Parts: sequence; structure tokens; C-alpha cells
Amino acid sequence: MEGKQILLVEDDFLNRRLTRKALLEKKHIVFEAKNTQEALEIIRKEALDLIILDINLGENEQDGISLGQYLMNNIAIPFIYLTAYDTPNIMNKAIGTNPHAYLTKPFRNIDLWASINLALMHFSDKKKYKPTLLVRDGEYNLELPIEDINYIESEANYLLVHTSSKVYKCRSTISQMLEKLPESYFVQTHRAYIVNKNKVEKFNSNHVVVNGAIVPFSKTYIVSK
Repeated sequence: MEGKQILLVEDDFLNRRLTRKALLEKKHIVFEAKNTQEALEIIRKEALDLIILDINLGENEQDGISLGQYLMNNIAIPFIYLTAYDTPNIMNKAIGTNPHAYLTKPFRNIDLWASINLALMHFSDKKKYKPTLLVRDGEYNLELPIEDINYIESEANYLLVHTSSKVYKCRSTISQMLEKLPESYFVQTHRAYIVNKNKVEKFNSNHVVVNGAIVPFSKTYIVSK
């Protein structure tokens, strides 16, 4: 299996170094995070194939199970736990987030490699990676592929999700939505607008044109992108 982009979320330097070494032996590209905040920043920016989560991420830090829960509910990326915890209570709580594997430390490299390969294989068989966004379609919920989104517009307590064929509603804020969407696809162009970069047709200093629609553009929001 060719090298994959893997995020390692581990607060302990020694464990992080040992795991990284095992991953590099298989030619994987490794991103590292010491806590949930760092992990979410990398998740938003990079096209990851797999995430390896420690459960204990340090005192006063959100634990890996909380991050696993977030991934299960919001982002279609396979993840495995690699942890020193092996108590039934912790294991049951972790398994409730639907990880693709649960390994305990110390681990053998061959077990880690096998877990990664199986996780990637099963995830690929289950769903060719097409990230989605949960939206409302009338009385129903719909998993909308993010590649179908042209732009998102804030309206009161809702967001209007514009596609080429239809406009959907989503109860969220702009800031909350930005946490769910990959930065490689989307950028905030205005306090009330998020745009799919791949759908931009043209732009000037005040507007961008997305699938024929004119969307406000402000350098305040675009300058750091």
C-alpha cells in the first residue's frame, strides 16, 4: 500500500517519536499534533487518509475519545486508537465512537501496520472518500457531498447552502461551519459567506462570481489564505 497522509495525535514526545518512526518505515507522510486543538487545525488544512489517536492528551486537555466522537459525527476520515488504556470502561467508551481499530501500548510495529492497512481497506470498501455535510431538505436530513456546494450564506440562525440545483438549510454559524469544512476546499470571503474555491469563476476587489452568483468579497477575511 502506497504511503498515506496520516495524522498522529499524541502528547508524549517519546511515544510520538516511536510511532512516527514506525509510520515512516512504511513511507507514510506524518503530521503530528499534541492536543485536540492542533489536530483540528491540521484536519481542516490537510487531505488526511487516516488519524491515529491517543486517548490521554495531557492534563486539562480534551481527550482523544472526544475527538473521535467529533470525527464520527462530522468528518469521514478513518481513525484508530493507540493508547495505554485497556480498562473495560475506557475501551467501551472508545469503541462507541466507531474507530477502525484499538491498539494498546506498547505495540508491535507489525500490529500497527496491519491495523492501518485494514482500516484503510475497510473504509475504502465502505465509502470512497467523499466528504459530506448534513443539511435539511424539507422535512428530511440529507448527506450533501461538499464538492456539490457552491457557496454558503448566513441567514439569521441558519446557513443557506447553495448548490447548482438547489438551496439547502443548515442550523449553524459561519464559525462552526468553518470547523467542519476542509480549508483546502473552502474559504470565508465575507462575514456572512463561505465559498468553494473550486467553483470560483472570476473575482475583483469587491466580489467573487460562483456559478453565476455574485458573492461579497472582503480582504479582511481573505488576506491570511
